[in-house]
Amino acid sequence: MEKVPYANAVGSLMYLMVCTRPDMGYAVSLVSRYISRPGKLHWNAVKWILRYLSGTKDKGLVFGANVEDTDKVIGYVDSDFAKDLDRGRSITGYLFKVAGSLVSWKAQLQPVVALSTTEAEYIALTEGVKEALWLSRLIAELGVKLVKTVVFCDSQSAVHLSKNTGYHDKTKHVLVKWHFVRDIVNSKEVVVEKVHTDLNPADMLTKVLPGRKFEFCVSTVGIG
Repeated sequence: MEKVPYANAVGSLMYLMVCTRPDMGYAVSLVSRYISRPGKLHWNAVKWILRYLSGTKDKGLVFGANVEDTDKVIGYVDSDFAKDLDRGRSITGYLFKVAGSLVSWKAQLQPVVALSTTEAEYIALTEGVKEALWLSRLIAELGVKLVKTVVFCDSQSAVHLSKNTGYHDKTKHVLVKWHFVRDIVNSKEVVVEKVHTDLNPADMLTKVLPGRKFEFCVSTVGIG
């Protein structure tokens, strides 16, 4: 494996994923974890991503005029609990649309080990709310008046936790910094709402999906 250009290949894939191909986010996040000591299976995974890219090289983000959502920031967040078998960490995925076009996305391991699905989703929701704040304030500085900044999450427990202090026995160990989302929600700077998991395009950033669901996510975010 010493002569295999693993790091160079993963670096190129990361650049492409960050710039225009969020559909590769989950796969690239997986192979990037093993840059220091890749094995044959990891290199085979990289080649699989390259084959997928070769078959979809004409695809990219499509930006169009959406007069209905020009005054909204709309985001989706998701998490997959403890899927990193090496360290037991969960993954956070989020994506944001402005004027109906995708402008921000992320797929990354969480910095701490979550002890439950609710906690993992709550950490992902907090990261999503932070991104929503940054986007809405940036747009406001450009002179655009927003009427709504909303973040959709498919975990009812995480949505409930963001609005009140319930589930104390299950969440009292959670670091205080993750609870800042409650202040933001209470101030109404960002609205957090529940979305059905079948309609959450952020799923493609946190897990392997069946073909039909993956195609739904890709089309929803505007890759064509």
